[in-house]
Amino acid sequence: MSKIILYTTDCQNCKVLETKLNEKNIEYTTCRDRELMADKGFRSAPMLEVDDTTYTFYDAVQLLKGM
Repeated sequence: MSKIILYTTDCQNCKVLETKLNEKNIEYTTCRDRELMADKGFRSAPMLEVDDTTYTFYDAVQLLKGM
């Protein structure tokens, strides 16, 4: 089982990605800690971390389409 974290600021794209995860019944945790996101070097949200690989919004949507 993969460890999946959704880094979100509750923006429109964040909500889209959250909906897609829920539609696929994928278990994930949510992080809204902007300081942590900045420490990780994230310049935008949402970001999706699967195990230790981080995906931008576009890449995450493509990944979910393949699941």
